[in-house]
Amino acid sequence: MSEAQTTTAVETNGAKKAPETFHAILGEKVGMTQIYHPKDRNLYGVTVVKAGPCPVLRVKTADSKDGYNAVQLGFGSRRDKVCSKSELGQFKKAGVAAQRYVREIRVDDIKGLEAGQTVTVDSSFKPGDYVDVQGVSKGRGFAGVMKRHNFRGLPASHGASDKQRSPGSLASRRSLGRVLPGQRMAGHHGDTTTSTIKIEVVEIDAEKGLIYLAGAVPGPRGGLVTIFETVKSKKARTEIVRSTIKKDKMGNIIKPGAKPGKK
Repeated sequence: MSEAQTTTAVETNGAKKAPETFHAILGEKVGMTQIYHPKDRNLYGVTVVKAGPCPVLRVKTADSKDGYNAVQLGFGSRRDKVCSKSELGQFKKAGVAAQRYVREIRVDDIKGLEAGQTVTVDSSFKPGDYVDVQGVSKGRGFAGVMKRHNFRGLPASHGASDKQRSPGSLASRRSLGRVLPGQRMAGHHGDTTTSTIKIEVVEIDAEKGLIYLAGAVPGPRGGLVTIFETVKSKKARTEIVRSTIKKDKMGNIIKPGAKPGKK
């Protein structure tokens, strides 16, 4: 190992730790709770995720036959008897036990990453970081357009009969004579891969491997989630201070630059 890699890859319990420049990890959603934010001491709703440890199973490079840079991570435990021979061969080559989940993550920089290293939550993120979380949303079954697409529905008066939750007209019989593809209708709702962008990391418990994320995260309790470094701007979101909000005599908020009494 080179001198540059020695500063980022550390030995932990006999296994090499992945470099701190790698910001991605797999985890299991535990649930939601409330904690006080360490900065402003306000009570926030947070999602608790049991993240890592995730062994590095394989590193793909753009110079090889793969043609792109990526890292394959494992998470969870599984019995060998339920794994295929190809999966067991991959785990054996990396020198790790059978993993329940295997996910591939595209990265720009693979410097210092090797198969057999371990990714931990404290090495990937720290409080104050912003991350993107990807998971499979809860399945809602067959749902109508009001629940699935937030339709308003039709009026319950003026001669309407049992049309309050109807989608309304779908197309014109005269000009088109058919329903265009992609029309929003009733159908299966949920159970799709969903990403929540730019969530703040409120707190990290390195001993228990827990990460506390502000707000909600897609998926049910026990569902697999993937946490990445955010693709958005890493600057903190602007916090509105109550003392700076100006209101008129009626209690309406005055927009910056607007005069009281005028819209």
